[in-house]
Amino acid sequence: MMNEKIKIFLVDDDAVYLKSLEIEFLEHADFIIESYPTGENCMENLHHNPDVIILDYQLDGIEKHAMNGIETLDRIKSFNPDIPVIMLSAQDKIEVAIDCMHHRAFDYVVKSETAFVRLQKIITTIFKYKKMEKELKWYMQRM
Repeated sequence: MMNEKIKIFLVDDDAVYLKSLEIEFLEHADFIIESYPTGENCMENLHHNPDVIILDYQLDGIEKHAMNGIETLDRIKSFNPDIPVIMLSAQDKIEVAIDCMHHRAFDYVVKSETAFVRLQKIITTIFKYKKMEKELKWYMQRM
């Protein structure tokens, strides 16, 4: 794997959930974690170049007029379409998953006991892809 640490943005208006997710990530691997309670805060800090963003679908718990997860996702994608965004939701609804995928989320995870394990697997997949892309580019340049 790459020697630089992977930087993950966690964006969720549920402070307790945000903290527990952060702790899980820091316990399981050598990540750099930046946590944000709103989509607006996430957008303000995109220049920190996260490798992956884990984004809550709702995001209106603190501020009623806050951007929701889909609006935030759209803004992230217009800022940089290459940042993989994994959506998190308390709702296990197919419509929500489809909505996220339509808006170019990399994947969709339901908040549950197994959410962290799923997130870890998805992040591993993302970095396998990135590594393959790099190797492919390197190879193509030499042809």
